[in-house]
Amino acid sequence: MVVRVAIPSKGRLLRATLDWLSGRGFQFKKLESERRYEISTDSVKGLDFVLLPAAEIPRELATGRIHFGVTGTDLIYEKLPRHSTEVIEKKRLGFGLATLVIAVPCFWIDVDTLDDLDAVAADFRERHNMRLRVATKYHHLTRTFLGRAGVADYALVDSQGSTEGAIKNELADVISDITSTGETLRQNHLKILSDGIILKSQATLWESCKAEYSQGDRETQAAFLTKLIGIEY
Repeated sequence: MVVRVAIPSKGRLLRATLDWLSGRGFQFKKLESERRYEISTDSVKGLDFVLLPAAEIPRELATGRIHFGVTGTDLIYEKLPRHSTEVIEKKRLGFGLATLVIAVPCFWIDVDTLDDLDAVAADFRERHNMRLRVATKYHHLTRTFLGRAGVADYALVDSQGSTEGAIKNELADVISDITSTGETLRQNHLKILSDGIILKSQATLWESCKAEYSQGDRETQAAFLTKLIGIEY
């Protein structure tokens, strides 16, 4: 057996993860014909690096098909509601920083808090016999957050495209989405509620609670974590 490590397969997360690994002694090269990277280190044997979409890494960790994975806090918390029993956070990596927020149209000048949103939702339901529509990719996190805040009169609208444009396109009234700088929200004339931060996320190294290890794998696991985190295991 080998210890399998999944890293994001494309975009800024891939580049940042490769840079992070490179800074810890891992060498990599792109294999053009196979559209993948070969990653190696002379000091740790028995590792198999695989490239997966960041959104698929939580599932693979939960099933134990991979031992380690680099993906965002937001994806782990959204896709693994029982994450505390399925994965172990090993190290926050300091890149891929983003915040999951509740945002509303800027012209809602009297709506600044979740209590305000709750009042608007109740009024909307009374006036139109419809629930306020909240567009998001993050159904579990949004539903939990709004429930704890006492906001009830809303309906989640699945958004797998550009969530920031959902209100402009009349697909939703409110959005729950990830933002890094807030610039895209401003471009779409949206504002974040003052108490509307759901989660601060970043790329993190996770270990599966379900993956199996042979004795040799345990030695590889210890060497891998010592090299990456700087703590001897």
